[in-house]
Amino acid sequence: MSLNRKMRRLLCCAIGSGLAGFAVQTTGCGSDKPAPSVSNAASLPEKPTATTSAPAPREPVDSSLMVSGPIIVEHQVDLTAQRDGVVAKIFADVPARVKAGALLARLDDRQITANLEAARAKSRGIQAELKNWQSEAQVLKADYARAQNLWNLGLTSEEQLQHAKYKAESDQWDIKRVEESLNSARQEERSLELELEKTKITSPFAALVARRYVREGQTVAKGDRLFWVTSEAPLLLRFTLPEKFFGKLQRGQKLDVTSSDASGEIHLARVREISPVVDPASGTFEVLLELSGDHGSLRPGMTATARLDHLQ
Repeated sequence: MSLNRKMRRLLCCAIGSGLAGFAVQTTGCGSDKPAPSVSNAASLPEKPTATTSAPAPREPVDSSLMVSGPIIVEHQVDLTAQRDGVVAKIFADVPARVKAGALLARLDDRQITANLEAARAKSRGIQAELKNWQSEAQVLKADYARAQNLWNLGLTSEEQLQHAKYKAESDQWDIKRVEESLNSARQEERSLELELEKTKITSPFAALVARRYVREGQTVAKGDRLFWVTSEAPLLLRFTLPEKFFGKLQRGQKLDVTSSDASGEIHLARVREISPVVDPASGTFEVLLELSGDHGSLRPGMTATARLDHLQ
C-alpha cells in the first residue's frame, strides 16, 4: 500500500469517528427528545419542596392610653387682707394643720373696737329715747280717751277733743322717727362689727398652712396676701382628652394612677366629672378623677399619670 493511500484512510477514519460522536451527542442514541449532558444536568437548580407552616402568632395590640396631669385639691386658696392695718399677732405658721374657723392672725383692732363701743352706746341711748316716746304715747292716748268721754258728756268742747287726738297721733310719728334712728344706729354698729371681723384672719376650711407671707408688725393693704392654705383630701387629677374619646369614659369608672414621685405606688381612682362639652379651640374635653383609699406619698402639686384601658 502506498503512502498516499494510508494517509487517506487515516483521515477518513478520523472524520468518521467525529461524525459518530456528534450524532450520539445530538440524537441521544436515536431518542426523539434531546438528552441533557451530565454537566448541564448538574447545573440545574433543584425545585423546593412544598411545606405547610403555621402562621406566626399575632402580638396583642395595647389599647391603653396614658395621660398625665397635676394632683389638685378642691379647697386651696390665698387668704388676703380685707382691710388696711398692721399685723398685731400671728397664731399659726407653716406647716400647722388647723380646723375650719381657726384664727391664723389678727390685725390691730383698737380703733375699730373703740368706734364699735361708741356705736353701741349710741344705739342704747336711742333705744332709751324710744321707750320714753312709747311711754308718752300711752299718756297721750289716755288723754285722748278722757277728752272723748268728756265730749260725749258735753263737758268739753270739740276743739279740745281734736287737740288731744292730733297730739296722740303726732306722738306716734315721733315714735316712728326714733325707731328709724335706732335702726340706723344698729346698722352702723353692725358695719363696725364686720370691720372688726375683717381684722381676724381665719381659715375658711380645715386646712394645712402651706405658706405665710407676712410677719408681726408688718403693715398690709387691702388685697395683700397673708397665708396660703390648702386641704389635703380628697386628691383630684384633672386632664384633657381628644374629642375622639368623648363618650368612651363613664362616671364612676375606676382607673389606676401612678406617679414618678411616688415610685412603686399604684392608687385607685374613679371618674368624678366629665365635661359635657368639647372645647372648640383645642378639640378636647376635661376629665376629673378622685383618688380613693390611702394616698401614700402623693401630695397636692405632684404630677400623676392615669392609665385608661380600651379607649382605642
